[in-house]
Amino acid sequence: MLGHLWTIGPNLRHRLLPHAAPAATAWSTTLHDRRVGPVRLTGALARQPGARELVVLVHGLGGAIDSSYVIKAARAAAAAGLDSLRLSLRGADRSGEDFYHAGLVDDLTAALQSPALADYARVYVVGFSLGGHMTLRWAMAPSDPRVRAVASVCAPLDLAAGCAAIDQPRSAVYRAHVLAGLREIYAAVAARRPVPTPMPAIHRVTTIRAWDRLAVVPRHGFCSVDDYYASESAGPRLRALALPTLIVAATRDPMVPAATVAPHLRELPSHVSARWVAGGHVGFRAGVDLGLGDAPGLEPQLLAWLRRQ
Repeated sequence: MLGHLWTIGPNLRHRLLPHAAPAATAWSTTLHDRRVGPVRLTGALARQPGARELVVLVHGLGGAIDSSYVIKAARAAAAAGLDSLRLSLRGADRSGEDFYHAGLVDDLTAALQSPALADYARVYVVGFSLGGHMTLRWAMAPSDPRVRAVASVCAPLDLAAGCAAIDQPRSAVYRAHVLAGLREIYAAVAARRPVPTPMPAIHRVTTIRAWDRLAVVPRHGFCSVDDYYASESAGPRLRALALPTLIVAATRDPMVPAATVAPHLRELPSHVSARWVAGGHVGFRAGVDLGLGDAPGLEPQLLAWLRRQ
């Protein structure tokens, strides 16, 4: 029960009493995708006078830059004197440009190459849920030497096991919420250009596996759903991480159960740290202590760890 409360509570509170995001300007850049051509990425860039450090924040599956956990992280960054970019993965802004998958690191690479970010000397990346998985995949072959460290929060390290878990009947509420966001993204794309599966079939999707089979696999060139999961899952490849990495997992996560994560965190290289925290999916009690910094709370402690690397 606590896991559900920690998961739902912060989101419900944010809907009723939204957290105010730090003052930011609209940010965008364009990348070239070999299948669909130019793809525009958007986000919100919060700057402070004289700041030379930036944290890039990556949302989860079906999420957006105004998700509660993203805004809380941006607020913590501002309080610590850091600039932040709340990055919207392709299509998450409902622009109809395209849609992403768990291993698509091109968006993060393109964002870091943006001229608007060229003046930062040190960069950190924090990804949440699927955005955390994408961050880990990027850190296995980092393309920007300014990125000193990365962190993931509640990432589904094993895509097959994670999908099987969220597709269980007990996760129906969470699954419906995620799929609603994914359908919105897909519908916006379908309104602009041909899509691999007609919208009526997408509307009938009731599982994440079906979404992956009908949307992700044909759009991104995987042979099958199992091929997608096997080729992109970060868990079996954590020894390939090339940067200092912090992996935060929640003991009572109802969307990414601990049993799907734990096998991959048993033997980690010395530059990869894992922390188990009492909490739900990207939702934790106020003042949670990871043992990583003086200030209480998940976000301040994440940032303190990143800056020490």
